[in-house]
Amino acid sequence: MQVYRYSEPRFDPYGDDLPTGVDVRGDAPTAWAAPVASGPLAASVTLPGSKSLTNRELVLAALASGPSLLSTPLHSRDTDLMVQALRSLGVSIEPVASDGIFGPDLRITPAPLAGGVSIDCGLAGTVMRFVPPLATLALGPVAFDGDPAARQRPMRSTIDALRALGVSVNDDGLGALPFSLYGTGSVEGGNLAIDASASSQFVSGLLMAAPRFDRGLVLRHVGHRLPSLPHIEMTIACLAARGVQVSRPEPGMWIVVPGEIAGRDVAIEPDLSNAAPFLAAALVAGGRVTVPGWPAETTQVGAELETLLALFGARVSHAASALAVEGGGPVRGVQLDLSEAGELAPTLVALAALADGPSTITGIGHLRGHETDRLAALTENLNALGGSVTEHPDALSITPRPLHGGMWKAFGDHRMATAGALIGLVTPGVQVDDIASTGKTLPQFEALWREMLSPPHPLP
Repeated sequence: MQVYRYSEPRFDPYGDDLPTGVDVRGDAPTAWAAPVASGPLAASVTLPGSKSLTNRELVLAALASGPSLLSTPLHSRDTDLMVQALRSLGVSIEPVASDGIFGPDLRITPAPLAGGVSIDCGLAGTVMRFVPPLATLALGPVAFDGDPAARQRPMRSTIDALRALGVSVNDDGLGALPFSLYGTGSVEGGNLAIDASASSQFVSGLLMAAPRFDRGLVLRHVGHRLPSLPHIEMTIACLAARGVQVSRPEPGMWIVVPGEIAGRDVAIEPDLSNAAPFLAAALVAGGRVTVPGWPAETTQVGAELETLLALFGARVSHAASALAVEGGGPVRGVQLDLSEAGELAPTLVALAALADGPSTITGIGHLRGHETDRLAALTENLNALGGSVTEHPDALSITPRPLHGGMWKAFGDHRMATAGALIGLVTPGVQVDDIASTGKTLPQFEALWREMLSPPHPLP
């Protein structure tokens, strides 16, 4: 089994076969002893760019009519996999020296897309769901595969959608990775109905490629629910900034007119979802944690932390382009519907396990198809440490109990790993079996976490 470790992020301008920043060793990861907070926090944590925005802008830049420059992009396993996928299809992506502390800027120069390649999706949902619609515009075969766990992630909606658009797809009837398609260089487009109940990424992937379809796209969602709507709004906003208008005549329906996608220079916002465990740490350990660079307006789901953490008892302030969270009192139990902010659930479930009363978190059934079944993983981990979590098809019920140390399984999932670190702040003896899994979206997690806990912490 391949093991990916990240120490310092790097960008490989020469396009080697492996994702950049990756060291494939073949040995098992070493368990990480989660540090216990020695007292109230007083820290400012600067975070790298948003994975969701970086990968959307990379795709749109690859399809654009001219060059683009991405400033302060994220450099992580997921974004490296996207870069390698687009490069293999013929797109030029080069690093540009910058003053950023997390890596270079990226210049993307579009080119005619060519097939005859294999794409490694790793465990990145954005790669496995955004790149296939783009790859239909290449000429020739394109094969897709990923990590063993990636073969368990839902892909049937993308595969069925491409077939409905007239694209030849071979998946051996699995509706999952691995599969291959044969691009003819163009797609007619037109009317398309899909079931995106398992992931909003099915919609976003099609919307981004749609302006390049001959007839554009009239896309309709026909499933019983549509999770993570803010991520679709993010995609639409990225398209609009590049001159593509997406109309929404009714809920669950989007119309994209064919036309050019403009090249543009984009400054990527900090990843607000990656801020979740750091801000929640102030509630768990007490004190204050500030994340600078917090945008006044954004389409990122992580912006909901400002409201959600206050429900748990935090004092939250947003001023001078920073979000500050203060704790010190008890963590409150909550009743939450996270159907539009499911990626925050691991952090918030961990908070609920440390609260002063029971919580129920609903609208998260779609998280079973993420990097791991997050509902089952959270239940198993917390109950193994003495907690009381009951799993439902679309929800978790959490009754706080005293927790003890033990192994916290990441299941290869970055957000599971960070949830274990949060529990470990006040639970001595917690060990996360694979902290390196945080390299998927935040290679610097371990260093930033220890820095947050290391005095002195002058208040910003």
